[in-house]
Amino acid sequence: MMSDQFSIQTRLLHHKNKTDATTGAVSVPIQPASTFHQKGLDNFGDYDYARSGNPTRKALEDTIAELENGTDGFAFASGMAAISTTFMMLGTGDHLVITDDVYGGTFRFTTEVLTRHGIDHTFVDMTNVEEVKQAIKPETKMIHMETPSNPTMKITPIREIVQLAKDYDCLTVLDNTFMTPVLQRPLDLGVDVVVHSATKFIGGHSDVVAGLAVVKEADLAASMKFLQNSFGAILGPNDCWLIMRGMKTMHTRMNASSDSAEKIAQWLTGHPAVKEVYYPGLKNHPGYELNRSQSDGAGAVLSFELADRAAVKKVVEAVEIPVFAVSLGAVESILSYPAKMSHEAMPPHERAKRGITDGLLRLSVGLENVEDLIGDFKQAFNRIG
Repeated sequence: MMSDQFSIQTRLLHHKNKTDATTGAVSVPIQPASTFHQKGLDNFGDYDYARSGNPTRKALEDTIAELENGTDGFAFASGMAAISTTFMMLGTGDHLVITDDVYGGTFRFTTEVLTRHGIDHTFVDMTNVEEVKQAIKPETKMIHMETPSNPTMKITPIREIVQLAKDYDCLTVLDNTFMTPVLQRPLDLGVDVVVHSATKFIGGHSDVVAGLAVVKEADLAASMKFLQNSFGAILGPNDCWLIMRGMKTMHTRMNASSDSAEKIAQWLTGHPAVKEVYYPGLKNHPGYELNRSQSDGAGAVLSFELADRAAVKKVVEAVEIPVFAVSLGAVESILSYPAKMSHEAMPPHERAKRGITDGLLRLSVGLENVEDLIGDFKQAFNRIG
């Protein structure tokens, strides 16, 4: 294992899976086998059936665990597979406290799937520790955080929520998709389980769907391994390889995109067509100082609000550089409309309560020239007139 004296920038490239132990190859081999020969009746090897374990997947799982400073990593077929499998550590009669402006897919699973299994939930403003405390019941077994939140970029006080969870004997889960271990390492702050949609910044190239989870405690690792094997929503070896390839440039991509996101957010703040900008790298953001205290940057995602849906339509049809699409975290900038994309699963009245208006757009900043991006939005905003 790479010494933790080195920065994550170096550890992304130099870890125990940086070369193949057999050949010395500088790329992890893709092992497509579905089953593995056993040498004897009583002595099975490390791998028997690919749902239970695969060498390429193991390399990815070990690498993400190392980067998050955890002990065990788990690779899933999607970010929602990672989140839903984690939620299945809950059982009938348990209660979940969850951030109110959570990703729409997580909202859907919480409200429409967990409830079928007798698992109750309470949505709270996770930035308000007292509100979180008031929501905890004797049956509460888990607190789910997402910081920065999607899409209004609220910042949760991770350390305070962790301490509260310890006081009430709850597990803490944090969706770290927006930040990646480059900018935020929740396990270091006491969180029990960190989850990612690796489709986003970790993969980084809009060419693979994947999810990851990391823990640092043996009992949690055993539970997650059991659930991963039982549900079977594992990540295939080719996709594991793609995620590991994407990781190699993650530090450079995150820093470049974050720098551009800050410049774009500052420009948007001064534009008359923009009602509000949500980005924790702005000094007037209510979570600015808190984010600086628990993260190494503000990330590459921001949201901004225009007057209404009509204004959004004009801008979306006028921009030339960003792709208008679901998802985020890629080398190309992606402009999304949360009301009809990431949060369409949320009823309109629930979106309204969370500030997800018909005028809200989310921008995941890619690697294009930032002045080109600003110029593109400038000409698009001129269409609003």
